[in-house]
Amino acid sequence: MDISDWRKKIDEIDRSLVKLLNERARCVVEIGEIKRQNGLPIHEPNREQEVLRQALEANQGPLASEAIQRIFERIVAEGRALQQRLFESGEKEEKPNKS
Repeated sequence: MDISDWRKKIDEIDRSLVKLLNERARCVVEIGEIKRQNGLPIHEPNREQEVLRQALEANQGPLASEAIQRIFERIVAEGRALQQRLFESGEKEEKPNKS
């Protein structure tokens, strides 16, 4: 494969990643709704550590563990922010924010 073939492959993977991140975000919204209805806190440090631990265990490279940790810390933080917006608005957030 030449460079353009590899770039096309990366573009396909990127589209898949966006789809998966949004699927994950929909799950986060549902969990946030359950938390809101039951008066549970948004921030759950133990659960966040479990998510990071599982991501690091799944890593087989070539990305370093530190890179995987930074990526998942960002993903978790964005999920927490999404739940915070849900709590503040009092309703589910399903449409993407174009800002």
